[in-house]
Amino acid sequence: MKLTLEGIREGKSEYLAKGYRLPEFDYEKVKKNTHERPTWIHFGAGNIFRAFQANVMQNLLNQGITDVGLIAAEGYDYEIIEKSNRPHDNLSLLATLKAAGTVEKTVVGSIMESLILDSGNDIEYGRLKEIFQNPSLQMASFTITEKGYSLVDGKGELLPSIAQDYENGPEKPCSYLGKVVSLLYARFQAGELPIAMVSMDNCSHNGDKLYAAVNAFAEKWTEKGLADKKFLAYVNDKTKVSFPWSMIDKITPRPDAKVEKMLLDDGMENLEPVITSKNTYIAPFVNAEECEYLVIEDAFPNGKPPIDKGGIIFTDRETVDKVEKMKVCTCLNPLHTTLAIYGCLLGYTLIADEMKNPLLKKFVETIGYVEGLPVVVDPGIIAPKDFIDAVVNVRIPNPFMPDTPQRIATDTSQKLAIRFGETVKAYQKRADLSVCDLKFIPLVFAGWLRYLMAVDDQGNAFTLSPDPLLDVATPYVAGFELSGKEKDLSCLDELLSNEKIFGVDLIKLGMSDLVKKYFAELSAGIGAVEKTLRNYFA
Repeated sequence: MKLTLEGIREGKSEYLAKGYRLPEFDYEKVKKNTHERPTWIHFGAGNIFRAFQANVMQNLLNQGITDVGLIAAEGYDYEIIEKSNRPHDNLSLLATLKAAGTVEKTVVGSIMESLILDSGNDIEYGRLKEIFQNPSLQMASFTITEKGYSLVDGKGELLPSIAQDYENGPEKPCSYLGKVVSLLYARFQAGELPIAMVSMDNCSHNGDKLYAAVNAFAEKWTEKGLADKKFLAYVNDKTKVSFPWSMIDKITPRPDAKVEKMLLDDGMENLEPVITSKNTYIAPFVNAEECEYLVIEDAFPNGKPPIDKGGIIFTDRETVDKVEKMKVCTCLNPLHTTLAIYGCLLGYTLIADEMKNPLLKKFVETIGYVEGLPVVVDPGIIAPKDFIDAVVNVRIPNPFMPDTPQRIATDTSQKLAIRFGETVKAYQKRADLSVCDLKFIPLVFAGWLRYLMAVDDQGNAFTLSPDPLLDVATPYVAGFELSGKEKDLSCLDELLSNEKIFGVDLIKLGMSDLVKKYFAELSAGIGAVEKTLRNYFA
C-alpha cells in the first residue's frame, strides 16, 4: 500500500479492506479548479493543518459542498514540501486516536498544490504571486507559531532579515514575513483585490499579531518609496484586507512510533519519518485527537470558503476573544503548561501518564476549576465547565495520545503571560476576588524557575525545550544547586519583575515572595519536587 495517487488507485480495495477512509471526490477536476480559481492558501504545512483544516476541506469536497481544494505553502523549512508533501502527491495519513481506544484512519487528499515560499526561486515564487493576483482568492491562513510573527529577537532588537527587507523592499525579501507581505503587495498591484489574512495560530489576538507585522512592512516600504503609497491604506482598509481573530484547538503530537507500526502492519510503505536540516520532524502521517475547535471572526471582504459546514464556527470578534481566553487562559493551555513543566521535572514522557498521578491531577484541577474558572467569561457558544470537563477527564488523559511534556514545554517563556498572567490580571480587576487567593499559579511560576535549572527531581540533567528566552532566563538560576541550604533568592527579583514573561510585575504585585518560597521548596534537594506537590495536594 503506497501513499500516492497511483498507489490509492491500484490498491483501493486493500485500503478499504483495512478500514481507511479515502477521498471520494473527482481529484483531477478539483485540482484543475484549484489551479484556475484558488480560494484558500495556507502557510505552515505542519501537523495541525494536515490533521484539521485539510481534513475539514476533504469532508466538504466529499459531500460536494465545494469543488475547490487547498494550496499549502511552507516558508520556514522547505524540506517539508520537498521530502513529505511532493513524494506523496500531497496526500497524508490521518490517524485519529479516540479515547475509547479505536483509531480512525483517513487518507487526506484535499491539498492540491504545495509550494515553497522562496523569493529566490522564480518558479515557486512566481506561482505564489499568480495565486495572490487571482481575484478568486478569499483567504490566506497561517500556522507559523506565535514567534513567527515577531519582528524582533528576545532582546527586542530588530531581526537582521527584517531589517534587510525594510531596506530592500518587496522585490526579493528574505524574511518569512517579508515574503508574505510582498505577495500581498502583488495582490494590491493587481487591482487592490480583497482578501482575509487569517492567523490560525494558538496565541492571543493572533490576527492583531499578523496585522502588526504586515502593517510595519507597509509603513517602512511606503515611507522609503519602495512601494506605492496607497499600499499602506490598502492594508488598513478593512473592506479590502482583514485580519480576523481566531481560536484553534486540536492536539496533534509529533508522529508516534506506535502509530507508525500500526500503519506499517496494515501494509503501508515508505512511512519513515524525516528529520530535516532544520530539525523539523516530519512524516507522511499525522496522529491527532478527535476533539477539535476552530472559531474565526467573520470578517472576509472577498467571501469565504464554506468551512462552517464542516464544523468551523464563524462569529463576531468579541465572541472569538471570549472563546480564546476561555481556552488559552483557563480551560486548557494553563493545564498543559503546568503538566509540561512538572512532567519534565518528574521524568514523564507522556502527558497522559501524568494524569494518572493524583498529585498532578489535583494540581491541574485546582488551576482550572478553582483558580481559573471564577474569572472565565462564558462565550455562549461553548460552555467553559463542559470544555474543562472534557480536557481533564477525556482529552489530556487519553492514553492513545502520544503527547509529551517536552513538546509542550517549548517556548514556555512566551506562554506564561497569557496562560497565567491574564488570570492574575482578572483577579486584580474583580472587587470580589483577591490576588492573594491565587496559591497555585505562583507554584507554576516557581516550577518554571526550577525547570530552568535543567535538573530533574532525581538530580539528573535534562535538555531544556527550545525557547527564545533561555539565554535571558537561565542565568538567574545558574548559581543554584539542589540542597537544603538557605539561599539568597533576591537574585531572582529582576526576572520576577519581568512583565513580558509573567504578564505582571510579580514584585509589585506582592506575589514574588510566595514564588520564591515555592522555588526554595522545589530545589531543597533530591525528591523535593514530589515532596512539595505532596505537601499541597496529597
